[in-house]
Amino acid sequence: MTDPVFSGPDETNVRDLAEIPSVEVISRAAVMLMSAAAERLGLADPEPDDSPRRDLDEARRLITALAGLVTASVEYLGPHAGPLREGLQSLQRAFREASAVPDEPGQGPGEKLTGPVY
Repeated sequence: MTDPVFSGPDETNVRDLAEIPSVEVISRAAVMLMSAAAERLGLADPEPDDSPRRDLDEARRLITALAGLVTASVEYLGPHAGPLREGLQSLQRAFREASAVPDEPGQGPGEKLTGPVY
């Protein structure tokens, strides 16, 4: 099944953005940031340490943006908040593990917004 929001040029299949609930827009943005961060951490590869896609500088930016989005919108996310927070924390821990010299607690990507992740 194709996604009606991102379908081709046939306007009958495209939902107006005004019709999409805000929680869906926020959740989709969060999932996109999570997926991109996971790719930049090399988590999609069997050997993340050897991944040609690994770029910790880019991962830091994506994780920090995700932390900002989740933190700013948590009150609107309802049942989606928990899984998004858990995903964010998993990425923060993966970043810490991937770093040759891990940041001090509270200084990792997004931790100024979420608090320290150990």
